[in-house]
Amino acid sequence: MEYMREYEVRWSDVDANRHMANSAFINFGANTRMYFLKQMGFGHAFMAKKQVGPVVFYEHMWYFKEVMPGEKLRISFEVKGLSKDGMFFEFHHNFYNEKGQHVAHCELMGGWFSLMTRKLITMDEEMLAQLNTVEKADDFRWLTKEDTRKHAKRPQNLE
Repeated sequence: MEYMREYEVRWSDVDANRHMANSAFINFGANTRMYFLKQMGFGHAFMAKKQVGPVVFYEHMWYFKEVMPGEKLRISFEVKGLSKDGMFFEFHHNFYNEKGQHVAHCELMGGWFSLMTRKLITMDEEMLAQLNTVEKADDFRWLTKEDTRKHAKRPQNLE
């Protein structure tokens, strides 16, 4: 299942090359995710009550076509993976222009973060039950902690 939201590219979404900026793609994707989560019952009020928030481990973008100011974009959201305890998630976004052309793709992985302990947490039973009702992508997979590390190739010179 693909959840979709539509946006219009604003002047503030444009970079020095006069096309949509990388940061705007990332922000529209995040906004789409949050709308979806809110519809599932995981809005800001719920997260504040539970003292949790989503944290992104990585976010990869692929760009296929330019998007210009004033154009409309449709952005999809798909649940591609979850861990059985609900700690980890993998989401994908596809970006389409007004002609239906696929202009960009985003893959991200993250987890749920306790605002009290400042550490990753498993979901409580209420959250996990709600999350398990979400329709998942056709190629959905159950995630393990090892899946969250596959893209994390830290440069040798960083501590």
